[in-house]
Amino acid sequence: MIKRSLKDIERMVKGHGLDEKNQNLFIEGVSIDTRTIKANQLYIPIKGERFNGHDFIEEAIKKGAGAVLCNKDEPVKRRDFPFVFVDDTLLAIQELAMEYRKELPVKIIGITGSNGKTSTKDILASILKTKYKTHKTLGNLNNHLGVPLTLLQMEEDTEMAVIEMGMSALGEIETLSNVALPDIAVITNSTDVHIDTLGSVENILKAKLEITAGLKDDGLLVYLGDSLSVYKGVESLKLTQRKETFGTKLNNDYVVKFTSVKKDGICFELKKPVYKNFFLSMFGKHQIYNGAAAIAVARYLNVPYELIEQGFSMIDSTGMRNELIHGLGFDILNDAYKSNAISLRAALETIYSFKDYKKKIVVLGDMIGTGENEVTIHEQIGEDIKPDEIDYVFTIGELAQYIGIKSKVKLGDRKVFSFNNKKDLLKKLKEVISKDTIVLVKGSRGLYLEEVVDNLKDFVPKIPS
Repeated sequence: MIKRSLKDIERMVKGHGLDEKNQNLFIEGVSIDTRTIKANQLYIPIKGERFNGHDFIEEAIKKGAGAVLCNKDEPVKRRDFPFVFVDDTLLAIQELAMEYRKELPVKIIGITGSNGKTSTKDILASILKTKYKTHKTLGNLNNHLGVPLTLLQMEEDTEMAVIEMGMSALGEIETLSNVALPDIAVITNSTDVHIDTLGSVENILKAKLEITAGLKDDGLLVYLGDSLSVYKGVESLKLTQRKETFGTKLNNDYVVKFTSVKKDGICFELKKPVYKNFFLSMFGKHQIYNGAAAIAVARYLNVPYELIEQGFSMIDSTGMRNELIHGLGFDILNDAYKSNAISLRAALETIYSFKDYKKKIVVLGDMIGTGENEVTIHEQIGEDIKPDEIDYVFTIGELAQYIGIKSKVKLGDRKVFSFNNKKDLLKKLKEVISKDTIVLVKGSRGLYLEEVVDNLKDFVPKIPS
């Protein structure tokens, strides 16, 4: 984590007001949350629309903060403590992260995309740590605050950092790229996710392409070559940096082909630039794309194929994304972090591929942010569910009920249940779970369907008659 004198901090954020007597004091790490702040950290209060972190400065001090970065316009009740004043603490934390990044001999890999960026991050980090001291985005810290915090958590001797970059509006990834200054940028794909806020697939692609804003002049851009729109978008930028593509089409630089499913992951072939067979300890046929992107970056960074294979076998995955949880006689496929049409279809294909279960149940929540065609999109999922692969469909939410309505046509009324609250859903769900069942749980973040997963972990199913 960042360890700097307050004199250095003041310089790095272009601040002022630090008492001379405090210039040689050192901070170790930063925090924006008094609930988790640790001793001697720099407290950076953020001012939002509904909250103001400056209201908690006294609490931060009581909990052991070493200093406070403060908006110059905010009233300060005490001066007997180390303060550095700035115009805007949000901009200051981004500036601090950028300056810290510049001071370290680290290579940054920035990853964005409508789907797959978290899995690609986890896969790539697992590969890189077989050869380098590697840091990665923890959890889902991928926004205007999460990226700076991730960078500021890096140790001084970090060699590689894999940074996930998310967005909900134009301009956000450009900001993150200019903070992280990536040596390598990855675009996993660009679909209609966030179309409700960005308005069009063209704007979504434009937002993804912003990751090149801070890309080093001698850097590398890796992107999905199977997507014609992404390919055209990249070509329109007229970049001077090196470019490499991945996908299943033969004209890509890295070509992969799915081969089979195993009980603990998937197998696929790398067909180009060399022929190799790989096992990836993640679920879902779609993971071959994320694996291919990771291979392209790893090879550019001189990681041999033997270590890539090793990295594939020991992935430390971010929770609630294709996470297989072994319960008491049954399993849960926890994919509860988010949901959109593409990722939901991929999750369904994953559960279809499992052959060793006697019963398969899906618990599906609303796909939020799908735009003006949201009802139709949910109905299409229901229409496409395979009745020979799924035994029961449970839905929760006003939109997800349309999945249920359409899936009843194939599965029947006694196999499809729709709910508006988790308590009623869980009661009925536990009635139909039996030994050797797998339950897929998937929905948008706002539904907090991990609560369903947590409730099921200690459940003992009935023995089928």
